[in-house]
Amino acid sequence: MFNISSIYPKKEGYRFDFDYYLNTHMPMSIERLSKAKGFKGVSVERGVDVDEPRIESSYVAMCHYYFDSLENFMSAFMPHAEELQGDIANYTNIQPIIQINEVKITR
Repeated sequence: MFNISSIYPKKEGYRFDFDYYLNTHMPMSIERLSKAKGFKGVSVERGVDVDEPRIESSYVAMCHYYFDSLENFMSAFMPHAEELQGDIANYTNIQPIIQINEVKITR
């Protein structure tokens, strides 16, 4: 199984509209990718800062898509890449880091 992640690192002066991301962008993305062969699931995480002891998150948000293979993901994503990537400016000024991992253990 493969995990394809979009990771949004904190940067000075960042903007991230979670309402838009969770209620517009992600439903659009899930609708397009979840019907594809090999789709296993998706998760979205929001970075949390802790006051005591002081722990500041390094990332504003992370989105993780899970597919049986990297080929399955690419087949699902590429027809929608321009639309999905073009929507990024509607919710953030952060350039996401894309991380692809082969999942070795999951429960």
